[in-house]
Amino acid sequence: MKVGMPLSAVVAALVFVVTPSPLAAQSKLLAGLKRLDPRTRLEQVCDLEAMTRIRKETQHRPDRAKSNVSSEPKHAGHVLTAKGGAFRSKGKWYALSFVCEGTPDHMKAIKLKYQVGQVIPQSKWQEYGLWR
Repeated sequence: MKVGMPLSAVVAALVFVVTPSPLAAQSKLLAGLKRLDPRTRLEQVCDLEAMTRIRKETQHRPDRAKSNVSSEPKHAGHVLTAKGGAFRSKGKWYALSFVCEGTPDHMKAIKLKYQVGQVIPQSKWQEYGLWR
């Protein structure tokens, strides 16, 4: 891990680590999530749930998602409202907004309503902290 690497990148790396079995991958993900503070953990599980649902329900194939691109998400108990998020699919970033409810321990998303927005122009990537 590089010094200064964003925590979201560390957790995303945990999700996509190559392991011999899905169970091993899930165990590593859960261990990584447990080390996060509850607010960050909720953001991560909601980002992961958004990617999973978008992958299943649309033509997009997200490999990264962030709930805090153009604005910070709002926390209210176990609910996260992200109006300024984004996800990356096939080398392009798309605007994303969602409302996500997590379990009390913030280890799993139990409800998610999302909306995919327009492609974010590459000229905005640096401003938003996005990458190729």
